[in-house]
Amino acid sequence: MCVAKSKDKITVPIIVGKRTQKEPIKVLTAYDFRMSALLDSCGIDILLVGDSLGNVVYGFDSTLPVTMDMMIAHSAAVARGRERALVVSDLPFMSYQVSEEDAVMNAGRLVKEGGAEAVKLEGGVAMAGRIRRIVEADIPVMGHIGLRPQAVNMMGGYKVQGRSEQEEAILLEDASAAQEAGAFAIVIEGVPSATAARITEALSIPTIGIGAGPDCNGQVLVIDDLLGLSEFTPKFVRKFADLSKEIVSAVSNYGKAVDAGSFPSAEESFGADSQK
Repeated sequence: MCVAKSKDKITVPIIVGKRTQKEPIKVLTAYDFRMSALLDSCGIDILLVGDSLGNVVYGFDSTLPVTMDMMIAHSAAVARGRERALVVSDLPFMSYQVSEEDAVMNAGRLVKEGGAEAVKLEGGVAMAGRIRRIVEADIPVMGHIGLRPQAVNMMGGYKVQGRSEQEEAILLEDASAAQEAGAFAIVIEGVPSATAARITEALSIPTIGIGAGPDCNGQVLVIDDLLGLSEFTPKFVRKFADLSKEIVSAVSNYGKAVDAGSFPSAEESFGADSQK
């Protein structure tokens, strides 16, 4: 059982201050109450209720089918499970792209109904107006540039972004636009290490990398990837456990015990009052 070094509540200003203090920011996805409590107890700074739940929880091929109702339900479960970490929830596809009004309303729902303390949305220059309006509604926003899963069809798949000078310039413009619009941090996904380092250097707000090398101000992984629960392991993922094998072993042993009649044992069964 790990115990967080500090029980002080993590807030947006604390996350912003970690860049100045050169303290790495630890971020993991969480989708339910129990995982939220476990990650929180280990000192994770931000619990990201990612629309990646569409892949790892619901089995979709992409994040595109994820709805606001799904995000609100999972966000609320995560919010109930943590005491310390900052809860950031993704705005799902088409919950903010249509209009600034939609963006503000749906961000508000994630906070009011889902217990989120900040929201994350994808895009830079094109979404700067949405970011600004949400921030004006007193809702903190985390940006997301580089490989953007909600833009998978436009990008032609999950491909590394920012490899050319032209692409890097576009990413830097996106990052700067998100920062100027009021984002308190930016996720950089699927970008060469050197590109991510230059973007980080150019900004004054924290960057959170996923497949973006070691020079970002923090790192994020999908919890299922970290624990070895996913069938596919991206290049940028390090498995810190192989729980798939552990689960298969445990369930297999349970099945054998039931078949053999050894479970439940007398010690695992209740007796009548006369047998106490």
